[in-house]
Amino acid sequence: MASETDVSEHSASGSRPRNRLRRLIAQAEIDTRLVGMVVGLLIIWIGFDLVTGGLFITPRNLFNLSLQAAAVAVMATGMVLVLVTRNVDLSVGSLLGVLAMVMGAVQVYVLPDILGYGHPLIWVLTLLIGMALGGLIGLIQGSVIAFGGVPSFIVTLGGLLIWRGAAWWVTQGQTIAPLDENFNVIGGGISGTIGPMWSWVIAVLAVALLYAQMWNARRRRRKFGFPLRPLWAEGAIAVLLAGSIVAVIATMNAYPLPERVAQQILDARGVEPGEGESVYLGHGLAVPVLILAGVAIAIAVLAQRTRFGRHVFAIGGNPEAAELVGVRTRRTVVLVFGLMGVLCAIAAAITSARLQAASNGLGTLDELRVIAAAVIGGTSLAGGVGSVIGAVLGAVVMQSLQSGMALVGIAASLQNIVIGLVLILAVYLDRLYQRRQ
Repeated sequence: MASETDVSEHSASGSRPRNRLRRLIAQAEIDTRLVGMVVGLLIIWIGFDLVTGGLFITPRNLFNLSLQAAAVAVMATGMVLVLVTRNVDLSVGSLLGVLAMVMGAVQVYVLPDILGYGHPLIWVLTLLIGMALGGLIGLIQGSVIAFGGVPSFIVTLGGLLIWRGAAWWVTQGQTIAPLDENFNVIGGGISGTIGPMWSWVIAVLAVALLYAQMWNARRRRRKFGFPLRPLWAEGAIAVLLAGSIVAVIATMNAYPLPERVAQQILDARGVEPGEGESVYLGHGLAVPVLILAGVAIAIAVLAQRTRFGRHVFAIGGNPEAAELVGVRTRRTVVLVFGLMGVLCAIAAAITSARLQAASNGLGTLDELRVIAAAVIGGTSLAGGVGSVIGAVLGAVVMQSLQSGMALVGIAASLQNIVIGLVLILAVYLDRLYQRRQ
């Protein structure tokens, strides 16, 4: 029978590798929650690929997955800020629907009579009108919450009903189509990609900016005497991130355009394929993916590098203390909901342009998908904690589950059950993580 000394020595020896691993993770400043999400996403992809016989991890499916996740991911970046302030917005799906209908009506029934059919400014003015209206609605809802003292749950639940009804009222339930050709580029598809060459240009610029940002951050840490990340960790992270960018671009370029379309593009460039050669041209990055990247970077910078972002997280951490130190909490909450409205307009443009039509049913249940994406991405419902990049990954996880189940042939009702269970599991894991921290 083992003595107490032997047991204690065995326990100590078993804990040494774990302590060493924790120390290495702390030195490398690795976000374990983010790494866990990436690993979970890869497991989902590999699992569905095995079940579908290799149909999931293909350039075509991943390209379509990026288009389908873009609108939810755009709204999820704003939902992070809403949840961080200890609020919630249940109206985003209905708001998307009414804004899509308004933008559809403006570009089909109003602007052509003023500017002329096919005018190049139609899509610009349509998008600006949608963003202005979305921002105004968000500001109104935020004002009722912040200055009226009505809980955000009640205000936005009312908004869910109001804006869904308003979406039908715009055209009495009639679908608006076809939309402006230039506007449809926002939705991706054959006409909404930038092609292989410009995709690689963006990849090079992204890698260069990544390395410049990492070098500048290290330089500033050394300047102010902060601890530096080990060089091995710095190099490994740089290689992994750059490799991910290259892999994304290579995958998008590997999905070929239809031969007829590729031939038209090459003819316009004056390029003639050799005799007997097949015409091949990849899609490249889709415009909605570029919009999502721009929005995610902008919201991340806003949240992490500005006074407004610090105020948002201060309100979520302790609203009373934030107000005592001079943070204008009510004004900040109003602006957060206004920003959420603007992002709903961008998502509405992506969704309606991808379908090349606007209907009053657009955005149905998107409020649940958006909240689930933010929570899965590490945003706490208790406020004060949130990650923009995590929310984008959460949206990809949600869409991957939905797309994979559709490929397998699972009924829509069962898909909703699975997504609901995933949301509950994500909140439960968040609680466990908070306790452990």
